[in-house]
Amino acid sequence: MPILTFPDGAAREYPAGSTGLDVAKAISPSLAKRTVAMALNGTLHDLADEIVADSKIDFVGRDDPRALELIRHDAAHVLAEAVQDLFPGTQVTIGPVIENGFYYDFFREEPFSIEDLAAIEKKMREIIGRDRPFTKEIWSRDEAKEFFRKKGETFKIELVDAIPAGQELKIYKQGEWLDLCRGPHMTSTGKVGNAFKLTKVAGAYWRGDSNNPQLQRIYGTAFATQDELDAYLHQIEEAERRDHRKLGREMDLFHFQEEAPGSVFWHPKGWTLFQMLIAYMRRRQNAAGYTEVNSPDMMDRSLWETSGHWQTYHDHMFTTKTEDERVYALKPMNCPGHICIFKNGLKSYRDLPTKLAEFGKVHRYEPSGALHGLLRVRSFTQDDAHVFCTAEQLLEECLKVNDLILSIYHDFGFEDVRIKLSTRPDKRIGSDEVWDSAEEALEGALRKSGRPYTINAGEGAFYGPKLEYVLRDAIGRDWQCGTLQVDFNMPGRLGAFYIAPSGEKVQPVMLHRAMFGSLERFTGILIEQHAGAFPLWLSPVQVMVATITQDADDYAHDVVAAMKKAGLRAEADLRNEKITYKVREHSLAKVPVLAVIGRKEAAERTLSIRRLGSPDQTPSTLDDAIKALVEEAKAPDER
Repeated sequence: MPILTFPDGAAREYPAGSTGLDVAKAISPSLAKRTVAMALNGTLHDLADEIVADSKIDFVGRDDPRALELIRHDAAHVLAEAVQDLFPGTQVTIGPVIENGFYYDFFREEPFSIEDLAAIEKKMREIIGRDRPFTKEIWSRDEAKEFFRKKGETFKIELVDAIPAGQELKIYKQGEWLDLCRGPHMTSTGKVGNAFKLTKVAGAYWRGDSNNPQLQRIYGTAFATQDELDAYLHQIEEAERRDHRKLGREMDLFHFQEEAPGSVFWHPKGWTLFQMLIAYMRRRQNAAGYTEVNSPDMMDRSLWETSGHWQTYHDHMFTTKTEDERVYALKPMNCPGHICIFKNGLKSYRDLPTKLAEFGKVHRYEPSGALHGLLRVRSFTQDDAHVFCTAEQLLEECLKVNDLILSIYHDFGFEDVRIKLSTRPDKRIGSDEVWDSAEEALEGALRKSGRPYTINAGEGAFYGPKLEYVLRDAIGRDWQCGTLQVDFNMPGRLGAFYIAPSGEKVQPVMLHRAMFGSLERFTGILIEQHAGAFPLWLSPVQVMVATITQDADDYAHDVVAAMKKAGLRAEADLRNEKITYKVREHSLAKVPVLAVIGRKEAAERTLSIRRLGSPDQTPSTLDDAIKALVEEAKAPDER
């Protein structure tokens, strides 16, 4: 008989063949009533599953965070039943849980419309209200294929054929409707609840291949409570309002076009913002002892083979072959180039740590469907750096990088920063002993820093483990930006060494470090964080001098010249338009300060200062206005 160990440490023997529901009922009828699933040794299972071996058991209620994935999984099944009920002849394919929700792909000749979603939601509520139990059956392959063949479900037949031999074929029923599914599920459709929403319809291809039939994908989301759903829908509305692609057009910052997919066409204002970020980072790096370098954009295949990139990263690299049959790759990373720079000239232990930094343009092939404005591109600039140090210096250097990264995020208003320790992936270079040392170094630095962190198992780089710094923005979204990686492998592969006090050649440890990460991506995050309304020091145009009458044009030129001389980014709007039109237009462009001048201001050498988002105007002398704005426009590290 299996022995079950409960979360409080108590252990008890139960009869063979007992299900999770049997155990819950034996403890308390109320426990059985509120439980929707069970966790055996940390893995979720149907509550109706038999327990066949000694296990750690934990009961999962609907309000348990672990139940959220089940709520969404069950909602996808309810969606599929609703669609087939309302639109007979529609074939269902797959319906997985995804981040923040779920989707289901359907094959139907006539396209779904947004208007159809309301009817589908209504039918879903009806199905949920029936509160039919989820029941699991194990079918043979022949039985399943015959069933789906009779129903005309050709995609399901293909899915049955794709299930590996020896793996059970599970069918989940909810009343009369059923689906092929790995599970698990909650106890009944009623447990889904009514805190769900279908969000959009999109196109998709079967198995993600454009050579296959086109499907229709219905997206939805679901939560345990209505309050959680409302908060999420508000976040979605805010995200649409803050979308950096929309704001990029309105603010005239950048654009994309098909001739250069995944590459940014920066406009003057956007490039000004981009250069402000580089200037800030350059000052911080210089103060921290980094030396800036630059490495070639394109290097011979042999270097990438030696570094290990060709074997582990080739699918993401852009390559070309010249007439003399040499194969080159556009660099996807800066690290091999920095090792080449480190190797050029003999290094002593006295030269360490050596910190090489580069605003290096890198190129990585991302699938077309993954590209997303500035947030996912194929060509981007990294604020990349590599610290070459001794093993004894490793812990201190990790702490310095950690403190610098957190300080930089603070300057940009990101106070909620999560740190993840990503450990060795399956596809990697180097021995397990080397990986043990690298992972211990990073975890030791985190322990010494006192910062909380989580383990991200298997998500390290192929050459070493890494820390990932995840920022939470103004509307609660998480963005992975900076990284710190410990690398005992690549310096040795490329022959880097320093001379130790004993006169021996010793391989240095290399830290890979990026703080913004991708500057393009960080720019997109900043645009959305501030909804385009940047603080004065970051704004591409800090002051717009707007005239009420042409009589003030000469004075407006004087004002702009004085502001530019003081280091402010100022422009003049001398168009023969009403001032209300100018205010509205520059507010849409998120210019933080509007300096309004008319005949009175021109005669008195004054300004009326109007701030973005405020209807108030404050009179000021030109000198006082410039003095105050120059002080406000200082970057955080210069104050």
